[in-house]
Amino acid sequence: MRRLSYRLFAIFVMTVLSATALTGCNGGEKQEIVLTSEFKDDEILRIDTESCSRPELLVYLYSSADSYEKAFGDGIWDREIDGVTLGNELKDTTLARIAQVKSMNLLAADWGINLDIDEQADVKKAAETYFGSISDKEKSSLGITEEMIQNMYTEYAIADKVYNQITQNVNPEISDDEARTITVKCILIRSSSTDENGENVPYSEEEKAQAEKKAQEVLARAQNGEDFDSLTEEYNEDSVSTYTFGKGTMPEAFEKAAFNLDTDEISGLVETEYGYHIIKCVSTFNEVETDANKERIVKVRKSEAFNRVYNDFARKLHVMLNRDLWNSVKMDADAAFSDRGFFEVYDDVFCVN
Repeated sequence: MRRLSYRLFAIFVMTVLSATALTGCNGGEKQEIVLTSEFKDDEILRIDTESCSRPELLVYLYSSADSYEKAFGDGIWDREIDGVTLGNELKDTTLARIAQVKSMNLLAADWGINLDIDEQADVKKAAETYFGSISDKEKSSLGITEEMIQNMYTEYAIADKVYNQITQNVNPEISDDEARTITVKCILIRSSSTDENGENVPYSEEEKAQAEKKAQEVLARAQNGEDFDSLTEEYNEDSVSTYTFGKGTMPEAFEKAAFNLDTDEISGLVETEYGYHIIKCVSTFNEVETDANKERIVKVRKSEAFNRVYNDFARKLHVMLNRDLWNSVKMDADAAFSDRGFFEVYDDVFCVN
């Protein structure tokens, strides 16, 4: 069983909620949100017969916060990226994650999927472990009970089971050729600039002609045996000079040229929207990266198989958001909850490597 806490997180869209729509994973159908005052106490989200309370949201929220702090450092929750604070981004992502788990439980009910005796025992063990790892102060701050945590683990395990059933027939056999990963060095002479929004702005025809002439001169020197690393250091206009990649990840012209090179062979001039590339092959087969790419391809295939089923089901669901309660939830920069988060405990109890 693969780790749901990482797997589902990977296939979630980094969703930003508007007043009218909750975006499904990977650009799927939108679930319409109905704003209503008919909520139970502390009920923040309702999806048909499934419900999420504020304490549930807080457990998810603070269990996910640690990864953000490790990536961005302490004191990050008011920091803005593209006009959105990280605290609000985490809230949006967490709500999307909860919505998916709740929706998958509705799907499980339709399909008659339940936990067996062993899985129920694991749920009980996970709940006891997580609940026992946090202080009374933390429990009071979160507003949780052990029964609530046990129910959350039940829902999470059922979602895991639904995912496994949907993806069990995905072919995991990936050939070395399909997953082949190569390493190249590259010199880029740009034929475009980048505007303040990160978009490419093509050079004028005169500037482009000058860039091509310069690239041809550098190419001639490389083909005449000058040290490629020295030329790269002097002329490369990219932020990096070495790429390791598989098929389907780079611009088509660049990829085609790179995959047709032998080790130490230098390409001709390769034009993409970014400019003129001179590529030297370092390795035609990176075994470690190829094996990693096989895993990535399998995950993509499973994600696609899952989304086809999930998105078709989710778009039929009715979603109601308690907007006032949602807006009142803030990231507490001084909160110090248990280092063993909800998802980590789940992985420890349920997952087999």
